Amino acid sequence: MAINQELLDILACPRCKGEIHLNEAGDGLVCERCRLVYEIRDDIPIMLIEEAKAL
Repeated sequence: MAINQELLDILACPRCKGEIHLNEAGDGLVCERCRLVYEIRDDIPIMLIEEAKAL
């Protein structure tokens, strides 16, 4: 099950509050401004700054 588009529309980067988008693999949400990827586990985005990975 993929992330719902309505959810993607309301989610924002927890660090800068900027826009995020789904990565090509579909397993993470990318904030271009912060250069971070927030992992998606079991169809749940993990929106914790300390768990984000650098691009």
